Parts: sequence; structure tokens; C-alpha cells
Amino acid sequence: MAVTLVLAPLLGAIIAGLFWRVIGERPAQIVSTGLLFLSAFLSWIIFLTHDGGVQQIQMMRWIDSGTLVGDWALRIDRLTAVMLIVITTVSALVHLYSFGYMAHDENFAEDESYRPRFFAYLSLFTFAMLMLVTADNLVQLFFGWEGVGLASYLLIGFYFRKQSAGAAAMKAFIVNRVGDMGLILALMVIYFLVDSIQYDDIFAAAGTLSETTVSFLWTDWNAVNLIAFLLFVGAMGKSAQLFLHTWLPDAMEGPTPVSALIHAATMVTAGVFLVARMSPLMEYAETAMAFVVLIGAFTAFFAATVGLVQNDIKRVIAYSTCSQLGFMFVAAGVGVYSVAMFHLLTHAFFKAMLFLGAGSVIHGMHHEQDMRNYGGLKDKFPYTFWAMLIGTLAITGVGIPLTMIGFAGFVSKDAIIESVFAAGAGYAFWMLVIAALMTSFYSWRLMFLTFWGEPRGDKNTHEHAHESPMVMLVPLGVLAVGSVLAGMVWYGPFFGSTEQVSEWFGASIYMAPDNNLITEAHYVPNWVKVSPFVAMLIGLGLSWLFYIRDTSLPGKLAATFPGAYQFLLNKWYFDEIYEFLFVRPSMAVGRFFWKKGDGAVIDGGINGLAMGVIPFFTRLAGRMQSGFVFHYAFAMVLGIVAIVTFVMLTGGAR
Repeated sequence: MAVTLVLAPLLGAIIAGLFWRVIGERPAQIVSTGLLFLSAFLSWIIFLTHDGGVQQIQMMRWIDSGTLVGDWALRIDRLTAVMLIVITTVSALVHLYSFGYMAHDENFAEDESYRPRFFAYLSLFTFAMLMLVTADNLVQLFFGWEGVGLASYLLIGFYFRKQSAGAAAMKAFIVNRVGDMGLILALMVIYFLVDSIQYDDIFAAAGTLSETTVSFLWTDWNAVNLIAFLLFVGAMGKSAQLFLHTWLPDAMEGPTPVSALIHAATMVTAGVFLVARMSPLMEYAETAMAFVVLIGAFTAFFAATVGLVQNDIKRVIAYSTCSQLGFMFVAAGVGVYSVAMFHLLTHAFFKAMLFLGAGSVIHGMHHEQDMRNYGGLKDKFPYTFWAMLIGTLAITGVGIPLTMIGFAGFVSKDAIIESVFAAGAGYAFWMLVIAALMTSFYSWRLMFLTFWGEPRGDKNTHEHAHESPMVMLVPLGVLAVGSVLAGMVWYGPFFGSTEQVSEWFGASIYMAPDNNLITEAHYVPNWVKVSPFVAMLIGLGLSWLFYIRDTSLPGKLAATFPGAYQFLLNKWYFDEIYEFLFVRPSMAVGRFFWKKGDGAVIDGGINGLAMGVIPFFTRLAGRMQSGFVFHYAFAMVLGIVAIVTFVMLTGGAR
């Protein structure tokens, strides 16, 4: 069952990408989508029937060199099962949604291959992600890790005729390579110290590594802290954490289904999964985990501030993703890995629905993405409106305080905030609460600007706006169910008592014997439990005041504080800073080697030979070829004299 689950998307990618001309364009899309639904169905069977143990399935011998043994093997445990349902469910629904969204794409008016190619890329992406989460060793994980990077490059740059799409794809690929260097170094250090890349061997050596010192970058490190830090650097790239986040909003250049797939359930969650998978190491790495909490908290806060002023509907949701990933890393950083995975699960449902809902609006508004040109679309998009309303209720955390009754985001976000307070990370607690307030503000801002108020922008576009076809609405309905129920249904296994969580996850997540944060989180003061709900209400009230009650307030506020507004609108100027510090110097170095190295030295030297030295000897040789026999005889005599002289001076033959 697990083998079929993993290989089905690969088969779909091969059929859609290589054999669509044989079976036809439409059948290729149907086959690839059907195989994804098969994977999703099998994933749910595994998830619902799994007993909490670890199942290892040997596929084939892959690498066998000395002590370096890396098999293609599937590791099926509870952590894997959670990721399987997230990945395959969202991917299958994205495939189905793409039937409608990609039906008539003006970017490929004369290219009949773009649809099967798009479905092939989606399936390839899903296969790479499944390889990552089912890996039983670090080499296979790295294969899936880089496969996801390749597929994301193809999908983000799918509109290859757009220069901005190509630039965004390159940016995502390059920024992720920076993070991937950390992962590669972590693999090297682990193999050097453990002499194995197998998970079981690494986990068994965690205690020894915590007492080992290793030299790195001219200083001595605690081995487990160094490994944890390097692993997190890799996670920072994939999961778009602060400093390596700049690729995420630019990835919106890809088709909207790609945004839902990358930013909801797959690529960006790989880093969170990696930290949870390596929990046996992370539990010993207190210093590195403090860094994880710090970066996660600042990412949640930073991305939320930027989301306040964005006008592109997809970019608002993208920064929301970045912020929510910060929540997950803070949870993992304080040691409640199950809670991080809980928010990963619930977030997948409502964030995929928000992206697909935004795509429905963009599709019906003839690819207009600026929310300032929306307004009054509630009646034009009734089904999309209700779906996005449910998603907004979920992400902002609407529920009944002091209970586990509420939308998915309410339950999982509260679990994170309560756990962080119980861990004593005061700064992280307040940053997350403030981020929750801003999340509510920009989420309701999106809803108010899009669906309420008077129509703005092009009148003709509004008149011809229309609801999306049913093939695009069905995935929204399915995701809406998850956005409502996921938190309440799986509250116990992810955030019940410590014993309940440990029993449900089994050996897939390790929590030290003295790690009782899950239990302690249930006994935090009531004001802590209510704080995210109060933050949600404040954000909702301010958003209503600004975008319904008095729509002149945003403009007045921006005019009063132009510096702060521009600072947020330009995303804290990270792109400009990186342009100055890294891009321009790199281009200057490249230009130097191009002009001076390649142009002056290499090309100049070759041109000098071609234009100077070689013609000189050619003319000299040409003069020797006079055509007179006595000249040739004289040359032969000179040659004989030279040979005889050489023999006499060197003592003759020996």
C-alpha cells in the first residue's frame, strides 16, 4: 500500500509529461489526477489504521560504499502518516482545481502541451515531497529535499514568457541553495561523527553526541548543538524563515494552484517536518532550539507586519503563510513538536482553501490581483465568498474561549501560545499574540476589500465577473470541512495529556522525560488562554473600522506616518539590502571575471595568438617554401651539419 502511494504520483508525472501525445491531453490530466486521488485514499487508510509503531519497507539498494549505506526505504510511522494525508489530500484537490483554473490560459494560447506539462510538474512535486517525508535515511531525505526544490523552480517559473516569473523561480532556487548548504553540512557532520546516515543509528547516538565536542569554523562546538543549528538553517530556507524568506512572496508569480500546493501543505512545511523528525537530537540541543524560537517568533511578527499593507491578494496570503510557519517553529523550538505538527495539519486545510479561493476570485476577475480593484464581490462569488469566510474564521482563530470548540486555527494556534507561555519564553509569547492580532487585521482586510463595499477599478471587469466552475468549487468545499473540524477532531492526539500524545505518536517524536510542557500548558492562567481570542477581536474591530466604517482612515494613517508605511510596503527593505550586500557585489565580481578574465586574458590571449604569433610563423614558413630545388638542398645540408655537430658535442651515440 505504501509503495503504491509513493509511486503513483511519479507514474502520473511520467504519463502526463512524456506520453500525453499518445493518450491525449485530457486523458493525461485525468490519469495524473486519478493517481493522486489514489495516493490520497491510501494515505487516509494508513493514517486511520496506523498503530503508532514504525514500519520500514525496503525498496531497493541505492548507495553502498564502505560504511555509507543509503537504501531507498520507506519509513512509515505516525509522523509520516500525518504528512502523507496533508500532502496527498491538498495535492489531489489542487490537481482537480487545476482542471478549471488552467482550462484557458492566455499565457499559452498557442501551446497545447502546457496543461499536461503543468500536471506533470504538480505530480513530480508531490512525488519528491513524498520521498522526503517517507525517507528512512538522510540521503533519501536530501533527494526529496532537492527534488522539491527542482519542481518548485519549474512550477514558479511556469509562465516562462514572463520575465518576473523566471526571476522569481531563480530567486527561489538560489535562496534555497543557501539554506541547503546548511543541510549538507549537517549531513557531513552527522556521518563524520556517527558513521551512518540511518535515522535509527543517528537517534541512538543522540546522547553521545550531546557530550561530544567538534571543531568547526575555527572554534569548538557541542556536536548536537552544531548539528541542530545546521539542520535548522536548511529548514529556514525551505520554510521561508526570517533572512531566507525573500523567495516566498515572489513565488506568487506562479499559477495560483502552485501557490496553494507550495505554501499550504508541501514545500514550506518541509522544514517543520525536519525539526520534528530530528526531535531525538533537538531535545539535547538547548542552545540551537533557543535560536529556533527566536527566529520563529521574529518571523511570525515580521511577516504579519508586512501583510498589513500588501495589496496583491496572493501576497497577503503568502506573508500569512510565512507568519504561520513562524508559529510552528516556535512550538517546535520550545519542545512541543506535536503541537507544531498540529498547526501544520490545520494550517494546510485553511491556507490551501484561502489560496484556492483567491484563485477563484482572480479567475473570475480576469486575472486582476490588486484588491484595490475589487469590492462588492460577495454576490458575484457566493460560494467562493463562503469558503474564504470559513478560511478567514479559521486562520484568525474564531472559537469559544477556554474550550476546544472552534475553527481549526483557533484550537492549534491557542495550543502553541499556551505552550510557549508554559515554556517561559515571554518575548515569544507576546510576539505571537501581537502577530495573531495583525493576522486578524490583514485577513479581515482582505475579506472587506474583496467582498464588501462598492466595486472599484475597471467597471467592465466587475460587470463580467463570475463564479468559478464546479470543478474549482468542490476542492474549496472539501477544504472547508477540514478548516472547521480538524482542530476539534484531533485535539487529543496532538495536544491532550503528555501520555496521550506520547502514546499516539509513539517513537516518531521524542520528548525528554523532563519535558512536560504539554501538560503544563493546560494549566496556564486563563488570561493567557483568552489572549489570542482577544487579539483576534481587536484585529477584527480595527479592520472593520478602517475598511467598512470609515474607508478614509487607511489613507490618512499612511499620510501621517509615510516612513512606517513605506517601510512595511517595501517589506522592511530586505530585498534592497540583499541587492546591495550580495547581488551587486556578486554581479561586479562576475563582470570582472567576464571582462578582465574571460575577455581580456582568455579571449585576448587566443586572439593574440590568432592575430599575431601564428601569422608571423606562418609568413616565416611561407618564405622557406621558395619552390627552388637548390634552396631545399641547402637546407638539407644545414640540417646534416647541425646533427653531426650535436653528435660530436654530446659524445656520440651511447
